[in-house]
Amino acid sequence: MLGLKADSRVADHHRFDAVRAHLLELAGDRETAVRHYRTAAGKTGNLAERNYLIVQAARVSNHGD
Repeated sequence: MLGLKADSRVADHHRFDAVRAHLLELAGDRETAVRHYRTAAGKTGNLAERNYLIVQAARVSNHGD
């Protein structure tokens, strides 16, 4: 993972954080997943993607309630 994180072509892309969030969610680390979904949402310029990622963050955040 360090190799990808060090590659600016990937590390600065919102999809890197979105995939990481999804994998963290599957692993049960909801708190970190929410943080990465929100980070991904902040990096994308596409409104539909941003909305989707914000909804995912809210869904994961509320899942623990």
